[in-house]
Amino acid sequence: MTFAQSDSRLPAAPVAYFCMEVALSSEIPTYAGGLGVLAGDFLQGAADASVALIAVTLVHRKGYLRQRLDTRGRQLDRSAEWQPETRLEPVRERVAISLEGRVVHVGAWRAVIPGVRGSTVSVYLLDTDVTDNQPEDRTITNALYGGDQRNRLMQEAVLGLGGVALLRALGVTPRVYHMNEGHAALLTLALLADEPKLVDHAAPPADRVRERCVFTTHTPVPAGHDRFPISLVRQVLGPELSALAQKSGAVRTGVLNMTALALRYSRYVNGVAMRHGEIAARMFPRYPISAITNGVHAVTWAAPPMAQLYDKYAPGWRHDNLYLRYAIRCPLDEIREAHMSAKAELIAAVARRTKAALDPRALLIGFARRATPYKRANLIFHDVARLRSIARRSGPLHLLFAGKAHPQDDGGKQMIESVVAAAKALRRDVTVLYLEDYDMALAKQMVAGVDLWLNTPRKPMEASGTSGMKAALNGVPSLSVLDGWWVEGHIESVTGWRIGDESLRSVDAKEAESLYRTLEEIVLPMFHTRPVAYAAVMRAAIVHNGSFFTAQRMVAQYVEDAYRAVTPAEQPSSIRSQDRSRRRGR
Repeated sequence: MTFAQSDSRLPAAPVAYFCMEVALSSEIPTYAGGLGVLAGDFLQGAADASVALIAVTLVHRKGYLRQRLDTRGRQLDRSAEWQPETRLEPVRERVAISLEGRVVHVGAWRAVIPGVRGSTVSVYLLDTDVTDNQPEDRTITNALYGGDQRNRLMQEAVLGLGGVALLRALGVTPRVYHMNEGHAALLTLALLADEPKLVDHAAPPADRVRERCVFTTHTPVPAGHDRFPISLVRQVLGPELSALAQKSGAVRTGVLNMTALALRYSRYVNGVAMRHGEIAARMFPRYPISAITNGVHAVTWAAPPMAQLYDKYAPGWRHDNLYLRYAIRCPLDEIREAHMSAKAELIAAVARRTKAALDPRALLIGFARRATPYKRANLIFHDVARLRSIARRSGPLHLLFAGKAHPQDDGGKQMIESVVAAAKALRRDVTVLYLEDYDMALAKQMVAGVDLWLNTPRKPMEASGTSGMKAALNGVPSLSVLDGWWVEGHIESVTGWRIGDESLRSVDAKEAESLYRTLEEIVLPMFHTRPVAYAAVMRAAIVHNGSFFTAQRMVAQYVEDAYRAVTPAEQPSSIRSQDRSRRRGR
């Protein structure tokens, strides 16, 4: 992502997009994984589409984490410190919020994302490391997802309360506040606190806040929904805001649920894939929940050899991603040639990182995502002897893994260790490598350079996933469990292959058997003995999935479905009845 020159002009009535993490580039480590990378792609898509939008996040001076692995695969964490002064523009305006009864000053930095047609999106990164603050408060915005519950709540207060205050100081009056995940939900309390001052409205304050807020939930995993004891909320936010939180109905058994708070004050709520929308609706049955499936920024994630191919056979794709449908005109031999160029670049990068020499003729499988137990990075090693036998009979096979575990996720760290242990057990028959310090730069090489993208989440815990979309954009088919986006992107033996069946529950042994059978009987024989047929699957992945699962399409859906003003007559009846129920106090 490149940044535009500073432009002091701000849209008069924009969408304000709040997210705890935003990926701007590998050199700016303000993201942990899928949520932040998706946010960066979304903002790039909004800039391309000339959407009047401003983003708010935190600066995270110490980043997320830098990852090193010892010989046993144990993750060694260290901070990813960087200096915003060297990459971002300082913002003159400062604001102050009250935390734990004292004044905390909040400064900001600005990045400007350019769109393909000349429009821009400004991203404001909030920063408490300012001289007016006490030493303890200067560290609030330092580490992404770092510290204890108190520090997390302080961070979310800076994002929600400080973000609203900064926009006000900038003279911006957003028409829509978009909370991208529940971390930003405290902005609703800031708006509620301000509503009584607006005497020219007859509607109740809660309804006026709801009319301006939309919410995207990203996880069906209970641990992904932040919860804070109301005693801690009172300590950090003070009596007025904690009283508003309790009145919201989002406090149950003495705990404030941030997702419930966002749901309560949003007129539009969506999940991030068709199936995830359905699961979220079951999780929160009192609220009407839609779905907008995630997408990736095509120009960012298409590797240069593939982009050149699209320029030749699908001109116009950079401005209108649907032109990637015309990749059906790409000759299969040219798709293979472009892919082999991307594969050679990945193999060279792996050699620089690990000194390992990969065989370009081998089927190279990629698996890269946050390391946590439900992602099941080790499912392919369920039966090591079976995998060894498959490789011996069906041709050379390499496996590339990457991904960081959260410092407090012991299960995720153990998952990495299990992959490294399997690599040692298989080293004579299957080359297995775990690449350290996964970031956007390595992701771009992997999604374009591997031959097959592997995804094995435990159903139904994958909300969407976007790495497989990036792979498809580069002509790399997926071998995946039917969860998240793959429910929509999967066409068996056309865009890739499924693991297991369509049920909503995973059984490790059954899905491992399905994985092995598909590898042994379909994928490896096709790759090694029918390369033209394999190239046809690669082309279909581009045509069907690369053209659709894009940030351009995603942003257009948000503009039409979430941001467009909706009158009561246009609301679905389920929403109108829900409103009436709330007013009756149900």
